[in-house]
Amino acid sequence: MNQSAKFWDKIAERYSKRPVTDEAAYQKKLQITRQYLHPDAQVLEFACGTGSAAIAHAPYVKHIHAIDFSPKMIEIAKDKADQENIRNITFGCSTIEEFNLPDQSLDLILGLNILHLLDNKEEVIAKAYKLLKPGGIFISSTACLGDFMKLFKIIAPIGKFFRLMPLVRVFTAGELETSMTNAGFEIDHKWQPGKNKALFLVLKKAK
Repeated sequence: MNQSAKFWDKIAERYSKRPVTDEAAYQKKLQITRQYLHPDAQVLEFACGTGSAAIAHAPYVKHIHAIDFSPKMIEIAKDKADQENIRNITFGCSTIEEFNLPDQSLDLILGLNILHLLDNKEEVIAKAYKLLKPGGIFISSTACLGDFMKLFKIIAPIGKFFRLMPLVRVFTAGELETSMTNAGFEIDHKWQPGKNKALFLVLKKAK
């Protein structure tokens, strides 16, 4: 298990009990996402954490693959789904790079609060594009720290070195949008709840 996975395993219990910081924004993101769901949809959520988003969307789709590289996060997610009697989510301990599904097999992919924590976000965006059917949807919510915390480029490697925090990448909203369009996605919807808030993007693969 790598250092980042160990970090998330260590904080999983506390993370699962942490309240949503902006409930109104969270509910709006759920509402926007559901406009793109349908009863036959095959969905993947990578870096699903403790499963809250997958569980919230499960009643609106056929099946969700929910994966995370933290075994403890997945354990908590499974328990939460069992408690709510959700049966159309398959939880697994994996990264999207390791996850094996045929190309063009998914209707929608969720990557929430994760792209700024990846060392290889362009590769992950490209993998999402390959997995989606033509016209498929990729939804992301991402902290674009380059717009308001430029010094984090210096702080983050120090925190990671001393195992105080996971890997964090610093880029702007504009740079993220460019990464998406360079991969072939079209921006179908863009929303930011407020200054210095995560950028919520709905991206469509060309038909």
